[in-house]
Amino acid sequence: MHALHNQKYFVVEGNIGAGKSTFLKVIQNFLNAQVVMEPHEKWQNVGGHNLLDNFYADPERWSYTFQMYAFITRTMERKNAALRNSKPFQILERSVYSDRYCFAQNCYELNVMSELEWNLYKECYDWLIDSYTVKPNGFIYLQTDPEVCYKRLLKRNRFEEAGVSLDYLQRVHDKHESWLIKKEGIAQFLVEVPVLVIPCHEDFEQDIELQKAHMVKIIDFLAVHHEIPHALSAREKFL
Repeated sequence: MHALHNQKYFVVEGNIGAGKSTFLKVIQNFLNAQVVMEPHEKWQNVGGHNLLDNFYADPERWSYTFQMYAFITRTMERKNAALRNSKPFQILERSVYSDRYCFAQNCYELNVMSELEWNLYKECYDWLIDSYTVKPNGFIYLQTDPEVCYKRLLKRNRFEEAGVSLDYLQRVHDKHESWLIKKEGIAQFLVEVPVLVIPCHEDFEQDIELQKAHMVKIIDFLAVHHEIPHALSAREKFL
């Protein structure tokens, strides 16, 4: 736990198709931070089985299994990355908190996770949070219209996401708004974590000027609130 406690970290949150992976690639180009991506490869190959595909194909059977494995592997990924990190801070793609307050809770409300499974999940989650995680220094929320997310999903055409509907994306969007913007129904320690909201309705993958504008917002967020080394000096190259 020593490595985890001594490192500041921030989390990029957002809907499926919000542009998180693309955004983190931009961050890698501009900021001196260790970027920790979601462990998709682990989810797609569990002893030769694609758990992510199973979850989307048959959520009633696989929701509990996938959501449990997701927050466990996410915690493992951050811990392992922290042990080899030489950068001033980490930036993560999603967190155990969006696992809990967006995706797992959504599964329960959609009745694809039973009440027993939901209670088991929450019990394990609470233990994991108390034992193996540290409060993030901030969230960077890529706020994106569900319709835009849906179009991006169709464009990237990942076979696991073939069954993801616009209605599902709307529900996930509403969950993000509830816990990151309205701070509803979440643990008190999370209420105190600052949130930077970056509208990502426009495609920024090929737009260098928009990328720079986003980076200025992030650098200001890091420097003003969290005293990240050299953050303000890095800002000058974008102006």
